[in-house]
Amino acid sequence: MSYFAAAVTRGSTGWAASELDLTGAADIDEVVDRLRDVDPDAGVALLFVESDDSYLAILRLDQGEDLRVFGSDSVFAEESRLGALLLGDVKAPALEIDEVTNPPASGDGDSSAPAAADPDVDPVGDPELLADLGISAHQLLSLCAHDGLLPADVTAEICQVLGCADEVEELRE
Repeated sequence: MSYFAAAVTRGSTGWAASELDLTGAADIDEVVDRLRDVDPDAGVALLFVESDDSYLAILRLDQGEDLRVFGSDSVFAEESRLGALLLGDVKAPALEIDEVTNPPASGDGDSSAPAAADPDVDPVGDPELLADLGISAHQLLSLCAHDGLLPADVTAEICQVLGCADEVEELRE
């Protein structure tokens, strides 16, 4: 499986991004150590791992501690060593994907149809890991369930909200 891993850290001067090599990582603790080493003084460190245009995993460290993990689909852990490494120990999110893809009807008269969703997506982990940064659990789950959005598109949308889209895009070039 091919992958792209971007470490995004927020320090005293703002956001910075760098590509992170996960080759040879033996376990999640080693991945966390590599993320922590990017900027040991970062207040927030995020790792976006996109795999084969199919899966996205997001890891978060606050002050270098308290790992939180989210994966766009539990199948990632079943189909690859990298997926198992990143998502093997996480639990299902509190929100079911049906709650996101089929929200209750609102009485505000908005007739726009909801975005198409992939009913086969089974996200795992903590969907609230970006809530204090401007991406609610509902938004994150909606992005992951949106049919046709690639993991790179989801990362780009998240980074746009966070204010680090340019830094991550430079890594892709």
